[in-house]
Amino acid sequence: MTSIKDIARLAGVSPSTVSRVLNEREYVREEVRQRVLDIVKEQGYVQNHVARSMVLQRSFTIGVVIPYLFNMFQRQLFASMEFFLEQHGYKTQFFFLRWSEASEQAFLRRLKSETLDGIIFIHELDNPIIYQYIQERELPVALCTFEKSEFGFPAVHVEEEASASLAVNYLLQKGHRNIALITGEHFSFGRQREAGYKKALAAHGLQVNPELIIRAASYNPEAGRASMLTLIKRKQHMSAVFAATDELAIGAMKALYEAGLRVPEDVSVIGLDDIDISAFTTPGLTTVRQPIFEMGKKSADLVCDWIAHGRAQGKAELFSTTIVERESVQARA
Repeated sequence: MTSIKDIARLAGVSPSTVSRVLNEREYVREEVRQRVLDIVKEQGYVQNHVARSMVLQRSFTIGVVIPYLFNMFQRQLFASMEFFLEQHGYKTQFFFLRWSEASEQAFLRRLKSETLDGIIFIHELDNPIIYQYIQERELPVALCTFEKSEFGFPAVHVEEEASASLAVNYLLQKGHRNIALITGEHFSFGRQREAGYKKALAAHGLQVNPELIIRAASYNPEAGRASMLTLIKRKQHMSAVFAATDELAIGAMKALYEAGLRVPEDVSVIGLDDIDISAFTTPGLTTVRQPIFEMGKKSADLVCDWIAHGRAQGKAELFSTTIVERESVQARA
């Protein structure tokens, strides 16, 4: 079986140089790095990851915390993370959490028993004790889709309030004035997107009608459908709906169809996220795009850079959002 010493002898370098190449460390000349990699490929050398973990005292495992009932947006996000973590040489371990104190406490107990090199949060926790534990342990961490400024963790997200205002302003520019909101009860982004909705209306001198706001128990299509049916039953005049996520918007369009209302002729609908399926609904969903793939990559880079350098390499990373025009919004005269 080929060893690191064999690779070093064939390449005419020291075993430590081979180790630096295999572990993607700096301070190796490019021609030496390429020569070592060519010999590794030629010899079919495979690293012993168990031995590597023992020597470096690392597990080469990154935890990813996601909701127990994760949605399409989160699925795309952690697919991006997993791809780039693998490029960095890490495998992923998932932690699925429910929206309950008991679930968070169970996660904390499990976290204390696991050997992780770092952790990425897609799921926002209510219990600050968990963030405090991670801070005290100095475990490399990245927050994705939200920020906890009081702990100073690196974070990746969009400007939620501004993104929601962008969606509502788009509807206002199309001549809509009676605009409903479907958002969620959980997580800071839901509250921030509601604030953006209200801010956009106020900037145009429009009063917020509480009867046109629904706060759903979840962010999935069924919650969007149920919320839209409730709005229809209230019999409030509305020409457009801003849904805080694309999945809520897709559910809302389903309810409008079931009620015999046309999108966008009777009611226009706009979402926020631009998940893959949004381009394939009928009509295609106009939405505000989050750069999901890029956010996943940045989250992976942040936690891996922290591990590599022994300290956090960044703070909050804000990504910009853009309108994606499809067919679900129609201008009003």
